Amino acid sequence: MKLRYFFFGICLVTFLSCKKDKTSVKQTTETPITRDLSEIKKDGKLKVLIAYSGTSYFLYRGRPMGYEYELLEHLAEHLDLELEIIISNDLDELLTSLKAGDADLVAYGLAITNDRKKLAAFTDYLYVTEQVLVQKKPVNWRKMTLDDIKKSIVQNPLELIGDTVSVRKNTSYYKRLRNLSTEMGGEIIIDTLQGNLSTAEIIKMVVDGKIKYTIADKNLATINASYFPILDTGVPVSFSQRIAWAVRPNATELLDATNSWIRDFKKKAEYNVLYNKYFKNKRRFKKRVKSEFYSINTNEISPYDDIIKKNSETIGWDWRLIAALIYQESRFENEASAWSGAEGLMQMMPGTAEDLGVTDRLNPNENIRGGVTYLKQLHDGHADINDSIERIKFTLAAYNCGYFHVKDAQKLAELNGLNPQVWDNHVAEMILALSYPKNYARKEIKYGYVNGLEPFNYVNDIFERYNHYIKFIKE
Repeated sequence: MKLRYFFFGICLVTFLSCKKDKTSVKQTTETPITRDLSEIKKDGKLKVLIAYSGTSYFLYRGRPMGYEYELLEHLAEHLDLELEIIISNDLDELLTSLKAGDADLVAYGLAITNDRKKLAAFTDYLYVTEQVLVQKKPVNWRKMTLDDIKKSIVQNPLELIGDTVSVRKNTSYYKRLRNLSTEMGGEIIIDTLQGNLSTAEIIKMVVDGKIKYTIADKNLATINASYFPILDTGVPVSFSQRIAWAVRPNATELLDATNSWIRDFKKKAEYNVLYNKYFKNKRRFKKRVKSEFYSINTNEISPYDDIIKKNSETIGWDWRLIAALIYQESRFENEASAWSGAEGLMQMMPGTAEDLGVTDRLNPNENIRGGVTYLKQLHDGHADINDSIERIKFTLAAYNCGYFHVKDAQKLAELNGLNPQVWDNHVAEMILALSYPKNYARKEIKYGYVNGLEPFNYVNDIFERYNHYIKFIKE
């Protein structure tokens, strides 16, 4: 399995015509993009457009999460591809960007509509939902009877005639409101919102009184209303709709492979567990939304951010990289300990702590100060490596398995004609090789056996997590 993550902000393609609905605008390129699964396999990367939202993809207590994100992890593993995730800055342009070749797959909850089927091919549906009106109950609703509450809010879409509902333009919600106006013989005024607003953000605008009404899929509306009980989401405005992902119409191999995976995965209990985790588990949703370390709400990774930022100056690294290392070591659990005797946030060994003057390894200030000081010593020990990123990778590996094991791996790389100053595909392969007697028993190798899989994964995992952090958390 080759599973890595790359994150890039993207300014999506803007269509030339602003008079037409964006779903029906003409092609952005003369020659259709023909990249299909065979080309993707050669490249080794599946490029996926995803939305940053409280259900699709977000950061919580230092860990990337999300319904689409976790499904994509499984799909990438199934296809044996690296996952290149592209965060959309404009949800109204998802299919436009797909058609332009910026991504291979749109992994966002899109309702399958006839207009959208003209632009993209949809996968088998992931779930079925319906659209509902999201509105605010009276401020004193808790003191009112249920009948009085109902009398004070919209109970039938007909009551929206002449009133204003706010949605993003290039959505199935916008199309549904236009159809409702036609069906009911009266105009619903549609207030179009910016394309960079997620559905959850728009729902929050109703809570805050910035807009009066919006439309949302029932599962999204219901889970958000569990945290904001002042919301009413009980008025349906559509029939059931299938929610799916999208690929380019000519990507038939990718479509078939994705559909095959979806059909198999939906038979597993894990599929329902994932859906319930993000759309039905109200207790967990409330806990996330209330947390100070939920990236939708704040710009924080952990309770120790300030300490990490201060000590990062010692080594001159991005503090978010050190935070990624600390999560790897302890999941930000201050009382964490290991069978080896390591303790605290940076899992410091007793001897190392003594050498660095750390008297209390369970004191976050002392532990992080000592851990970063030790990182700097290791970093200084690799001063012969000129590339700054490579030097960091060697430092991380040494923090995990020991400085001299890394030096052995560099020596083994030389003996095998590899570059001793490059980690990926060179020294990283040799650290794996030091798990076997034919390599660690060689006379040139001074420090013997090492479980090379640990530092190999350690470096990859920290950089993957760091890539999440720099996407979500401002420097």
